[in-house]
Amino acid sequence: MEGKQRCMTGQSVTDADLGTVAVRVNARARRMIFRAVEGGFVVTVPLGATWDDVAKGLETLRPRLREVQARRSEKLIDLNYRIDAVHFKLTLVERDIRQFQARSELGSMQIFCPRGTDFYSPKLQSWLKKVIGEALRKNAKQVLPPRLYALSKQHGLPFHDVKINSSSGRWGSCSTRKDINLSYYLLLLPQHLIDYVLLHELTHTRIMNHSAEFWDMLDRLTGGRCEALRQELKAFSASLS
Repeated sequence: MEGKQRCMTGQSVTDADLGTVAVRVNARARRMIFRAVEGGFVVTVPLGATWDDVAKGLETLRPRLREVQARRSEKLIDLNYRIDAVHFKLTLVERDIRQFQARSELGSMQIFCPRGTDFYSPKLQSWLKKVIGEALRKNAKQVLPPRLYALSKQHGLPFHDVKINSSSGRWGSCSTRKDINLSYYLLLLPQHLIDYVLLHELTHTRIMNHSAEFWDMLDRLTGGRCEALRQELKAFSASLS
């Protein structure tokens, strides 16, 4: 496209860095707005905008647009996002409302979203993760400690205290004081893997390292399935992405 040529809806140009940039002309637009899509961007431009204007916008916003594309590769929390775990279920529903609304109860949560919401907004994604995280924490406090106490009593492995955190680096941990910390992301796992992590931490109340003795004991506690459960757990991530 020539630089001074006016943009028309349906035209596009390929950028070596950002992919295909398709144009939409909007008479009400007062500035250019870039929206990430599969394979590139759609840019909405005012009437009379030229390809020179688009090129300048691309260069000015290039670092930010790269960040947008990088975030898009992560799992987006939008109307297609679902959590369907045994202890927590989440859906997002579109409604004719002006502001987001959330309804949460033990074991489930619904988030009602205004029509036309831009789910690519980093601010919105951050807010959604915070709201869902708070619901996960609330549910985890109801679900995980009782199960930990039950397994502790069953196997004769007492602990001092249990706390719920938002750790995305590890599912759980155990201190030398036998204080156990559990990530609320455990609620995203199937029950048998939750039990595996809880038994892992309870084993640390007896053996603080990951020696052969530790793995032998955990294998006995899991009915000889320790390694299989350990490998299965690797397919899951302690995050919402």
